[in-house]
Amino acid sequence: MKQNVGGIERPVRIVLGVVLLALAFLGIVSGIWVYVAGVAGAVALITGLIGWCPASAVLGINTYSTKKT
Repeated sequence: MKQNVGGIERPVRIVLGVVLLALAFLGIVSGIWVYVAGVAGAVALITGLIGWCPASAVLGINTYSTKKT
């Protein structure tokens, strides 16, 4: 798995994942939205942590840069 998530996108995914999971687990959202927030939060958090997104790979999107500044 070659990384394809980087730059500002990676920490945004991590924060978004934590927020969505908190919404789901703390009961702030209800009904079907608990599951939507839980799944979306888990996916965002995992892709942010590992730096690879299968959807981005399929679509050919790569925000990861190997340049050192």
